[in-house]
Amino acid sequence: MKLIAAAVGNHLAAKRTERRRPPAGRFVTVDGVRLHYQERGQGPTLVLIHGNGVSSEDYVLSGLFAELAQRYRVIAFDRPGFGYSERPRNRPWTAEDQARLLLGAMAALSAGEAVLVAHSWGTLVAMQAQLTAPKRIRGLVLMSGYYWPTVRLDAPLLGGPAIPALGDVMRFTASPLLGRLMMPLMFKQMFSPAKVPEHFRQGFASDMSLRPSQLRATAADTAMMPLEAGKLAPQLKAVVGPVLVMSGDGDKIVSCEHQSRRLARELLGGEIQVIEGAGHMVHHTAPQVVAEAVLGFLRQIAFDTGGGGERRADPEPRQLAEPLPA
Repeated sequence: MKLIAAAVGNHLAAKRTERRRPPAGRFVTVDGVRLHYQERGQGPTLVLIHGNGVSSEDYVLSGLFAELAQRYRVIAFDRPGFGYSERPRNRPWTAEDQARLLLGAMAALSAGEAVLVAHSWGTLVAMQAQLTAPKRIRGLVLMSGYYWPTVRLDAPLLGGPAIPALGDVMRFTASPLLGRLMMPLMFKQMFSPAKVPEHFRQGFASDMSLRPSQLRATAADTAMMPLEAGKLAPQLKAVVGPVLVMSGDGDKIVSCEHQSRRLARELLGGEIQVIEGAGHMVHHTAPQVVAEAVLGFLRQIAFDTGGGGERRADPEPRQLAEPLPA
């Protein structure tokens, strides 16, 4: 009876949360899946792809969405299962599957040729989209990404709600409570060595992330991440076009040295910007530095004018290092 009561309570709590926080954007249906997206601005299209456990609101909260929308048409999607996007259980949701769905949504919204800006788990989706439809992706901005598989303790710790049957019980009963208890520690780890910014502490919608539906998506993506990186790694040499890699030098979630720096070295013409004193959430810790780097990259590839934007393939990536503002 206690489990039933907890399940009913968490279900009702999720519904209350959704009433308090209605969708901020619009919806598009692709291949039978309803996706939520937020859109602002005019001009060439930038598509923002968020990481694990969050939604398109992550870019809104950081300020990056509004900053880029001053000069570009910016579309930020909720990936399947996050925010208000559906994640049907009768189909796989690998990075490639998610990429194909977002490409379909971009076509439905007449996005044309676009630059993808992605964070964390979203970088896997962005790179799969580029590999799937290289002529439609003008360039990539990859922040705090994970590109080669490693042993990860978070997979067994956070992947429970994705286990069939048992996971359903967990995400409707114990997982929301455990998530609330763990959240301060998770925030600290995500931002370390920087402090958790006040705008994030006050503005992050933790109640949305702890809904049973989003817990399942978060757990599934956590469990799949090493496998997805393993599938992508042999294909990295096939990534074409300009790429800007960004990372915090103190990232505790994915190693800057073994992931971002390595990727920039291996990609043809890859460039890297390492933000000193920042952790995994670079777009929140140093939003202006990130925005200026993205805008500079777009100018360099002539994305404002739709020009060719050919770039020199350096044997070693150019590194720009800027300290965090005081």
